[in-house]
Amino acid sequence: MTTEDILKRLADGNARFVADKLSRSLQNRSRRELLIDNQKPFAVVLSCVDSRVVPELAFDTGLGELVVVRVGGNVANKSSVASIEFAVKYLGTKVVVVLAHENCKAVAAACDGGKHSNNIDYLLTYIAPAIKIAPAGAMHNDVAKINARLTVADLTGKSVIIKHAVENEDVKIFPAYYNLVSGKVDFY
Repeated sequence: MTTEDILKRLADGNARFVADKLSRSLQNRSRRELLIDNQKPFAVVLSCVDSRVVPELAFDTGLGELVVVRVGGNVANKSSVASIEFAVKYLGTKVVVVLAHENCKAVAAACDGGKHSNNIDYLLTYIAPAIKIAPAGAMHNDVAKINARLTVADLTGKSVIIKHAVENEDVKIFPAYYNLVSGKVDFY
């Protein structure tokens, strides 16, 4: 599939999700058996851990179609970058989507400041650059979108594997935003 084919597949799947017409295809025993020895996912989705945002449902995909990496605030930390590198290098994935979302609690916690725990505070440091460049008075949802854009840049800045794949046009990375009420994903 070309990048355009993959984006169309994601957009079509999202349209079915928004219309409450999920296909539920490629989720059965024969699909599981087909994937025992091999997988060829067409996209990686770097998503937040938020339970309301489920990429496999939002894009109406089946087994073996997506690699989903979930981390609070959909940030490019060492583990998420390594997971994406693995998908790009060993699984041949061609598209990476950094999926921000409406009402992200990680972004809100970073924007609102305060002490949480050492681990949470460390995670929130990845969101700080988005807060820093957001216009004065920016809402949390605006910061979430900025954070996704910065994460796209972080992926190539923190990984030689991803950077070379992008430079060779083997991989394209896109920021996107999930709207909680409608379920629509906007690529921007």
